[in-house]
Amino acid sequence: MISRVRKLVKNYINSDKQYPTLIAVASGLYPLLYCYSRNFSLVNSFEHFLFFIVAFIVLPIGVFNAGYWIVKRTKLKRYGKNTLAFLNVFTFLYLIKSITFFGLHLKKTLLVIIVAILFGIFLKKHLKKLVLFQYLLSFVALLNLIPIIYTNLKISNEWQNQPDHIIDAEFKTKPNVYVIQPDGYVNFSEIDKGFYNFDNGNFKTFLKSEGFTLYPNFRSNYSTTLSSNSSAFMMKHHYYNNKVSSFEIYNGRDMIVSENPVLDIFKNNGYKTHFITETGYMLFNRPHMGFDYCNIDYADIPFVNPGITTSVDIKLSLKTAINNDSNSPKFFFLQILKPWHINSRKMKTSDKVIEKEKWIESLKEANVKLTEIIHLIKQQDSEALIVIMSDHGGYVGMNYTDESEEKSQDRDMIYSIFSSQLAIYWPQEIEPNFNVKFKSSVNTFRLLFSYLSKDETYLKHLQPDESYMVLKKGTTPGIYKYIDAKDEMSLEKYLEE
Repeated sequence: MISRVRKLVKNYINSDKQYPTLIAVASGLYPLLYCYSRNFSLVNSFEHFLFFIVAFIVLPIGVFNAGYWIVKRTKLKRYGKNTLAFLNVFTFLYLIKSITFFGLHLKKTLLVIIVAILFGIFLKKHLKKLVLFQYLLSFVALLNLIPIIYTNLKISNEWQNQPDHIIDAEFKTKPNVYVIQPDGYVNFSEIDKGFYNFDNGNFKTFLKSEGFTLYPNFRSNYSTTLSSNSSAFMMKHHYYNNKVSSFEIYNGRDMIVSENPVLDIFKNNGYKTHFITETGYMLFNRPHMGFDYCNIDYADIPFVNPGITTSVDIKLSLKTAINNDSNSPKFFFLQILKPWHINSRKMKTSDKVIEKEKWIESLKEANVKLTEIIHLIKQQDSEALIVIMSDHGGYVGMNYTDESEEKSQDRDMIYSIFSSQLAIYWPQEIEPNFNVKFKSSVNTFRLLFSYLSKDETYLKHLQPDESYMVLKKGTTPGIYKYIDAKDEMSLEKYLEE
């Protein structure tokens, strides 16, 4: 087998034929495989697969063959090899740039063009060696991708099964329900101490004056938006799928946006469901839209390196949605990308002092947005049930969020990750008699459904109010319980049963 491959390689290098199709595939195959291995959870849809095949393979094949055919049939035919060399290097480098950096990056594109021209002029004789190197890179990328696909596809969905018949819950009262998620908003009980040490009293006073019940010491069960929300909407612990390699939950976006018990229960009770967001983050891998309405269209989200933007004004979308379907009760999930968290990567961060200042400025902007949204909802829908529940903390106190991967028993550091805001406006300000059970996000929807159905038997199957973290440094890599159900510090490694 090896000798046969060597012979094929030798024959290819010594041949006078250029094989434009082979050269075209080489230019796009490695970027395609690299993108999948680097961002599998973002590109695992059929639409992405079709896009990559067309844009990275089929289109280069067409362009390379057409370009080579045209050149060979004109007075420029002696530049056929130059043309293929230029096209190969340009396509290869441009695709690498596109999957690595968000946006056009004109200077980088110009550099790619210059490198491709220089190669086409001075190094064209080495084109076939470059092509073989590109196929070698593709083989290595494929070896890396196969276990990623296998590991994700073998993940069991059994954890998603509910322990009772809450999916059949029948609401005795049907107010419109608004769940507003300000990303990375820390609880009032934490924000005026520890690393935050910020007086957020004005907004706290505002919520109280509007009749909101505040829930001190509330926290998330997981450390990222996807891991926290997938647990909340599934109303179950997933323990990061017991994967140390990533904080991403396989098909996490599908669990939030496509199909979950929360959407099923609302729909079973005649609700129209609305997902209104400032960013396409939840939609990057184009999950099937399980909500009846979403304010962002997939046509507006790039297939490659979409990035996170905050350009969508959700107030107009919210006002329009409130006034639609007036004969049906409505459920809204509103996502606000503020105050967010400090920078994720060491190479992009400032020091912890500056990161804190940026977070506080973003918090002030979040307070303005939340105030406007609450006023809008109450003006349009005075009998609404309004829940403000953030997904995790702001990571203030660290230089960058990846520092959280190292073991710590610093109480303030850990709560900077998990402390989350919860404030609820109950219709007619009548609180449930099990109000004290609102402790972590995994149980929030189950508690809401118990309230709406007036059936407290669903409370028998609450999940443990425990918070988990993926640790990779300072201890044996694994999934660790950082905070237990009694709100006490822990460092217990999770072992899958």
